[in-house]
Amino acid sequence: MTDMLQSADIHMIQRCIPHRYPFLLIDRVENIVADTSAVGIKNVTFNEPHFQGHFPATPIMPGVMIIEAMAQTSAVMVAISQDLIDTNALVYFMGIDKAKFRRKVVPGDVLELNITTLRGGSKVWKFLGKATVNGEIAAQAEFTAMIDKTGGQG
Repeated sequence: MTDMLQSADIHMIQRCIPHRYPFLLIDRVENIVADTSAVGIKNVTFNEPHFQGHFPATPIMPGVMIIEAMAQTSAVMVAISQDLIDTNALVYFMGIDKAKFRRKVVPGDVLELNITTLRGGSKVWKFLGKATVNGEIAAQAEFTAMIDKTGGQG
């Protein structure tokens, strides 16, 4: 699409992916390059439910939630790139590889989720995700996902 969106606010994100509170983990997606890359933004706040148990005295965002935020960023990029807005398409994890966690992510941090497509264009996509806080790598992983354009209906 030549006039493709280059960014997505929370309202557009909700039109692209089915996630809602408490599992919608991105606030904005920027720098969307069709089928290629995007940057998700997650404002980490103390009010998030996982901080009640991880850990009450020292709240740290769970690594799996960081990877999920990367995946949500990639799903928005694919939805916008493939004209899947408002179609109820679903994205399913197929694999997570080479996951590494380098820095704690805590309330008050702004998590920048840089995703790049390693393989895409069909039903199965592979991405590289890097999550940073103030330019410092917090986590990285490669992940594979399947795009179900039927919304689970077929």
